[in-house]
Amino acid sequence: MVNPKISIIIATFNASEFIERCLNSILLQKNNFVEVIVIDGGSNDTTVDIIRSSKVVDYWKSEVDNGIYDAWNKGLEYANGDWIMFLGADDYLLEGAIDSYLKFVDSLKGPLDYISCRIKVVDKKGRFISIRGMPWSWPRFLKETITAHPGSLHARSLFREYGTYNIDYRIVGDSELLMRPKEHLRYAFLDRVTVVMQEGGVSDSFNAIWEFKKASVLTGGASPTLAFGYALKISVKYLLKKVMRRLGASILLKNKMFCVCLVYFVSFICVLILPWSYLVLAIYCFY
Repeated sequence: MVNPKISIIIATFNASEFIERCLNSILLQKNNFVEVIVIDGGSNDTTVDIIRSSKVVDYWKSEVDNGIYDAWNKGLEYANGDWIMFLGADDYLLEGAIDSYLKFVDSLKGPLDYISCRIKVVDKKGRFISIRGMPWSWPRFLKETITAHPGSLHARSLFREYGTYNIDYRIVGDSELLMRPKEHLRYAFLDRVTVVMQEGGVSDSFNAIWEFKKASVLTGGASPTLAFGYALKISVKYLLKKVMRRLGASILLKNKMFCVCLVYFVSFICVLILPWSYLVLAIYCFY
């Protein structure tokens, strides 16, 4: 095997329902410039059997770990590619994705640290929800995760210069890593949908929003007051989306004017019920 350009690292734990689909999506388009590494957290279902029998996996191990970022760090120890991609067990690549990555990497001029793309988000039944993933920008990244992590490419040099994932974070360790270079991150954007991700994981939760707030302050250097405001604003938007989908009114979420009016209305209610000490903050953050 030639030295791979891209190493795909997949962390699994009791993922027998999804992992075969993920691996098959790579198998259909893999070539000698791609290697696949699977780090399993000690699954007690048939996940390991599926991994063991897969023709696409170049290296795998199964042992108890300390969460997904611990697993990814272990995978980095075995990665040989110039670029590292991380996928969840329930993510999968779209047809032609790897070819798009390789052509994009070959076209680059000058060193880069990070390349992101767009992803398709679906519900548990595979129904389309949205397209996510915007170009990375600083300091906007301190407000919310605007890039799509699944399918992103991380230069090996990024980890050499800024370290591996901080396992103290349970949900937003990937975002925390990208905050370390701050405005010095060398970045490119592949404007193509390459990955399908299922909504509803730990990254899609209130806990993720507030852990991101912690990282933006401790690593990104954001003002604690402003970080609180951003987290509060995103929490309101997140709650509204959940409620609207539960009510079967998700079609209204595609109407930008409706969403803006709804957020302002809920923001006004929040201002009324917040303690007086947060009144000015709330007005500023929802403006």
